[in-house]
Amino acid sequence: MYEQARQRVADFIHASSSSEIIFTRNATESINLVAYTWARANLKSGDVVILTEMEHHSNLVPWLQLAAERGVTLEFIPVTGEGLLDLDVYRSLLARTPKLVAFSGMSNVLGTINPAADLIRLAHEAGALALVDGAQSVPHLPVDVQVLDVDFLAFSAHKMLGPTGIGALYAKAKLLEAMPPFLGGGEMIKTVHLRSFSPNDIPHKFEAGTPAIAEAVGFGAAVGYLTGVGMDAVAAHEQEMIVYALERLEEIPGVRVLGPAAEKKGGVAAFTLEGVHPHDVAQILDHYGVAVRAGHHCAQPLHEKFGITATTRASFYIYSVKEEVDKLVTGIYQVKKIFN
Repeated sequence: MYEQARQRVADFIHASSSSEIIFTRNATESINLVAYTWARANLKSGDVVILTEMEHHSNLVPWLQLAAERGVTLEFIPVTGEGLLDLDVYRSLLARTPKLVAFSGMSNVLGTINPAADLIRLAHEAGALALVDGAQSVPHLPVDVQVLDVDFLAFSAHKMLGPTGIGALYAKAKLLEAMPPFLGGGEMIKTVHLRSFSPNDIPHKFEAGTPAIAEAVGFGAAVGYLTGVGMDAVAAHEQEMIVYALERLEEIPGVRVLGPAAEKKGGVAAFTLEGVHPHDVAQILDHYGVAVRAGHHCAQPLHEKFGITATTRASFYIYSVKEEVDKLVTGIYQVKKIFN
């Protein structure tokens, strides 16, 4: 069942083989796996890694650690006022011959759907590998790793109807075969002697110890369900939801929604309400039965970019309906009333 789940996940993102799927605890661990194995084996002082200003901490901190340890240089694609990546600056950064370009497929704050295929193609033309943080994009959009030609893709089950504590790293087989193991112990070995060992074949080479069997099976069930729904249908429903949500939110005086127009974003509406702290907004909305998240959403640099400390974020998925948006709007008016 564990291996059947791996095959289901591979089929879901159109990997050429299930051996290109490594089970991890989450997208964070998947990105760290790349940083601790491929990056530390291949990057040295002065090598350039390109990131973006909209990254989740999971796709920022591992590279900050690497920069501090190895002297790797980090460069950042700026985010425009509209919430899009500045591709002209990206092209100029590529002239520095980076070794890796790592970016979010979809921003967890702005909802921005980044042009992954173009970013990856340009990275490859510059001689760099490409890593996509797919924690937001894989659950919400059709993703085909072979069409994208992406080198690494990280994502988590709990954002796509699955259990917590399980995620996946997709990587091209030739990269996985050349990368050193991540953790040492049982299962990840082929033979062990007192003074030497030989690693197992992929994917088991990167899955030390007893795996999260139940969680992986649950992950497989989740992607099976989403496959039945159809990811085109998921994306279409979210687009309908975000169009309606932005229309309603823009009616409210004092509300500022971050990010681009609906056609360039997924089902995320992060906003501020003039004169009210996002945590107060969230607490009052909770009283009215509306679940949102308040804070910096593990993207502090992005909030600093826009000159704010936090936002309130409403998120939508396949189970969301327009009546819930109406409840959100009614709740925000109650917040305004309470804070006069």
